[in-house]
Amino acid sequence: MRDCCVICLTETWLSDKVPDSAVQLPGFSVHRADRSQELTGKSRGGGVCFMINNSWCDYANVHPVKSFCSPDLEYLMVKCRPFWLPREFTAVIITAVYIPPQADTDRALRELYSAISSEETAHPEAAFITTGDFNKGNLKKVSPKLHQHIHFNTRGDRLLDHCYTSFRDAYKALPRAPFGQSDHRSILLLPAYRQKLKQEAPTLRAVHRWSDQSESTLRDCFDHADWEMFHVAAKDIDEYTDSVCGFIRKCVEDVVPSRTVKSFPNQKPWINGDVRTALAARSTAFASANTSDYKHAHYQLRKMIKAAKREYRDRVEQQFDNPRSMWQGLNTIADFRGKTSTPQTTASLCEDLNVFYARFDTANTMRPDSVRTADDVSARTVSEEDVRRYFRRVNPRKATGPDGIPGRVLKSCAAQLAGVFTHIFNLSLALSVVPACFKMATIVPVPKSSTISSLNDWRPVALTPIVSKCFEKLVRDFICSALPDSLDPLQFAYRHNRSTDDAIALTLHAALSHLEKRDTYVRMLFVDYSSAFNTIVPSKLDRKLQDLGLSSSLCSWILNFLSDRRQVVRLGSTTSSPITLNTGAPQGCVLSPLLYSLYTYDCTATNNSNIIVKFADDTTVVGLITNGDETAYREEVSALTHWCQDNHLTLNVAKTKELIVDFRRCRGVHTPITINGAAVERVSSFRFLGVHLAEDLTWSVHINKTVKKAQQRLFFLRRLKRFGMSPRILRTFYRCAIESILTGCITTWYGNSTAYNRKALQRVVRCAERIIGGELPSLQDIYRKRCLRKAGRIIKDSSHPSHKLFRLLTSGKMFCSIRSRTSRLRDSFFHQAIRLLNTS
Repeated sequence: MRDCCVICLTETWLSDKVPDSAVQLPGFSVHRADRSQELTGKSRGGGVCFMINNSWCDYANVHPVKSFCSPDLEYLMVKCRPFWLPREFTAVIITAVYIPPQADTDRALRELYSAISSEETAHPEAAFITTGDFNKGNLKKVSPKLHQHIHFNTRGDRLLDHCYTSFRDAYKALPRAPFGQSDHRSILLLPAYRQKLKQEAPTLRAVHRWSDQSESTLRDCFDHADWEMFHVAAKDIDEYTDSVCGFIRKCVEDVVPSRTVKSFPNQKPWINGDVRTALAARSTAFASANTSDYKHAHYQLRKMIKAAKREYRDRVEQQFDNPRSMWQGLNTIADFRGKTSTPQTTASLCEDLNVFYARFDTANTMRPDSVRTADDVSARTVSEEDVRRYFRRVNPRKATGPDGIPGRVLKSCAAQLAGVFTHIFNLSLALSVVPACFKMATIVPVPKSSTISSLNDWRPVALTPIVSKCFEKLVRDFICSALPDSLDPLQFAYRHNRSTDDAIALTLHAALSHLEKRDTYVRMLFVDYSSAFNTIVPSKLDRKLQDLGLSSSLCSWILNFLSDRRQVVRLGSTTSSPITLNTGAPQGCVLSPLLYSLYTYDCTATNNSNIIVKFADDTTVVGLITNGDETAYREEVSALTHWCQDNHLTLNVAKTKELIVDFRRCRGVHTPITINGAAVERVSSFRFLGVHLAEDLTWSVHINKTVKKAQQRLFFLRRLKRFGMSPRILRTFYRCAIESILTGCITTWYGNSTAYNRKALQRVVRCAERIIGGELPSLQDIYRKRCLRKAGRIIKDSSHPSHKLFRLLTSGKMFCSIRSRTSRLRDSFFHQAIRLLNTS
């Protein structure tokens, strides 16, 4: 026990009659908050105390922050600046808590959260530890972002003592024998937190040092290039494109210098040459053992760091009109988008992943036709102006594709390169052949979670040539112009004036309207496909595109685009051998989402009592059951299964879930749905397009998770405030990073939320107001504005599936209200929107 850094004691039963010397341990300082009879009405019991090891943090660096005593709550908060701390922390603020068994737990938790929140605002870079005897209380109810580290019973068969921090797995708790006559176990907390510097190894990367001079040199080089020479000397379009791309790549390598940069996980951008010089001077002074020199060097270092931070802050604020640069600066200061460490990889893993991602190609025996019959529809052509426009829109910070052509050169030299690539694009469309270098892809696996247990835990993200992406955008415009507006109205992805809000609102409206009737319930099947984009069969897609009226030449181009695609898998510096694929569309291509939507456009409901709602590869079957007759619903699921088999889509039954909404008093036993002989799991809640849908159609689960995520992001807002950013910047960060979380799909759920839930949401807004120091828009106002805006867009779009719900009265001034019997339907989006339109 003498090696412990901090000893926290609750229910000390100490009073002002007992001096510190009576309980003080050698080598420890004592900090007490005894129970007050005037404040609690009790003279015995209670009280909290800290004993802090002087070898960890001496008495001069321990500062009591605040203490509180009431019949419901007692706590003591101290701030420690120990001799050693991870660089990401400035101090440790520890709170000892005691909540009596008979206390008003909710009031005590709100008071405690308010105190901790205010100190988090004042010290955003401190590590906060809250521990003690909570009895029936649970601090995660008011602050879901916290993690509780004690998971065993501490008194008999009950868990009464808790320890909370904002870091997952920060401590490992071990049970120990009680102190003296105590009826609680003592608990030993062993630190398990790893500082950022040790979480990830330094990385080396080669970067191009672009400058105005290098861009000017490249433009001059391409202006004088004889592009026609490449076309004349080439045997086919593949050789023509390869030679042009190789020439551009060679020019970039010769003109733009590159250097190797070493970066550390805790590296800060404001560390300039002056700060490094001051760091070296302090290290020299420390080695000399001269106290006065060391103090002077330490003072100079702090002065340089403050000046460097001030300079960096001013530079970020000057980029307010450049959102990209400003946001990158804010991310760096707040460490908002921290890098996640990549698990250790091997060469065999790259090969295994490449084979795993190609598993659908080996299972597909259908191959595209090699010869196509030409039609009388001439091939479309692209203009040089269109190519130049898309090149100028290229994001220069996007990763370079397998062709080695950076986006920076396309953006800077758009006028010089548009001509030759326009010729290549038009030649490709005329021949219905896509150059092989445009179809190359480098798959960069991204871990789906922190724990990797199988190959399926790696998400394949394709890195394709930037030139090819510009070409795909031009072809996408051709395809969209040939499609009818009424195509697949219940596909809400990749379409104008469609979003997840629309899909959720329509699904809920169909379910709630049906539940208004007697003896009804709703079954929702949330279908999950295995690598949906990788299972597209080009020959089947080709036939469907021709049925939709696309020209034969354009269909041939798309067929060639999806055939004979070469891919490799790259993990770090390891690259696999290439594999040629004839199935699927890589995730990362511009055309992949659109082609998948067209591939599944014929997946529609076969019965009027069912609805199939789609958002990209997220498919939901909604069965509206009446009088217990599930025949149509089960036939729909069976038809969907057969459709998937015919279209080479693999249903992942393990991840497919079913939600049953049944408000009847006499509920029978619901027989589970089976797919391919396996029963589908029934769940009480499901994350549907970003919102957590519960079987009782309440929103407590969704709002609790939303509040937890928003509270976690308040930490980054506090860091920006501590850094000295202006209120305008803080408000911008709040709207982008916190308000966006609180108001995600708000039109679909806020109207049905309870007053308790709304207070929890607004509590986050008030906390942000205190940090920023100004008023922020309330969620109620945001909800009202977005309902009106969403309704206005639906009314103007006659092809929207919800357009028919907004019907004008004969007067032409007001909209017809929708009948409702329950508050569930009356408070839903469409009813609320019509009321707002009629009263605004």
